Amino acid sequence: MIDLTADDAGIRAQITARLEGFTPTDAALGDSRRAAVAVAVTSAKGTYGIWLTKRPSKMREHPGQFALPGGRLDSGEDVETAALRELHEEIGVAVDRSEVLGRLDDYPTRSGYVITPIVCWAGADRDTTPSRDEVEHLFFVPMQEVAVTPRFISIPESPRPVIQLPIVGSLVHAPTAAVIYQFAEVVLRGRHTRVDELEQPVFAWR
Repeated sequence: MIDLTADDAGIRAQITARLEGFTPTDAALGDSRRAAVAVAVTSAKGTYGIWLTKRPSKMREHPGQFALPGGRLDSGEDVETAALRELHEEIGVAVDRSEVLGRLDDYPTRSGYVITPIVCWAGADRDTTPSRDEVEHLFFVPMQEVAVTPRFISIPESPRPVIQLPIVGSLVHAPTAAVIYQFAEVVLRGRHTRVDELEQPVFAWR
């Protein structure tokens, strides 16, 4: 684990070093749409963690599912711009592009997206204003919980293991679980673990 007793500058330097030593994979886009999510590192009263949302049940795509702030790219955007825009739109946190620390592997989803996770530094004790249209509940997930041991289950529909993260009092599935797991492996533990073999549950295929 990185040293979470360090100050902000020390934590940021450790995360940056881990990401600079990691080479993310790029997935072929094909007929899929490009999307980006923000793994925003923040702290609350000295405890470091990331934000996770639960989508409203009325949403057209992936209702009621857990998600990192993010979405599809607008015309002319790159993945960093899209991730930071979505972070601001969904939870009201503005982060400058200079605060982007790196990225993780692309994750192709069953629903037709290639998601690029962008790791950024959001600062300490930030005020949040979640969008009622896009966020039913906003969670702050401490790093100790981010580093939880995942569960892997089998399903008849796929030979690939389905990942589950037992966090926030529930089970979080891929693609979100795959991204968070890789963040924990690469950034927190310093292990260059790939996640492209991790499957989504059938309910997330649509």
